[in-house]
Order: sequence, then structure tokens, then C-alpha cells
Amino acid sequence: MEKEIIFIVEESKEGGFEAKALGFPIFTEAETFEDLKKMVQDAVVCHFDEASRPKVIRLHMVREELLNV
Repeated sequence: MEKEIIFIVEESKEGGFEAKALGFPIFTEAETFEDLKKMVQDAVVCHFDEASRPKVIRLHMVREELLNV
């Protein structure tokens, strides 16, 4: 059993947010960050049975900005 699962969260080009799990084939998306948190929890519950489900979900926000010089 994993103690935690980490998701990389990025803003979607189409709007909203996308979350991808590291080391597991789990992907979800939502329009708002609050909705994304719920979708991530639901995805983890659906992917793992109760005995092997991670107890902690970590969301790692990635933000990309381009600066012109």
C-alpha cells in the first residue's frame, strides 16, 4: 500500500485544470480548482480498492510563464 499519491496539476489550454498521477494511469480534469480536488478524490477511490488506497493525495501545481526580454 502506498502512503500517498502525487498528482501534477496544470492549467488546461482549453481552460480549467488537468491532473495526472505520477506512477499510475490516472488522469482527470475540471473547470475549477475546487472541482478538480473532488474529481481527483473520486478518481483515486475508483482506481484503488480500499485496502490498497493511498491515505494522502498530494497536488503539485505547475505553472508556466513566458517572459519576454
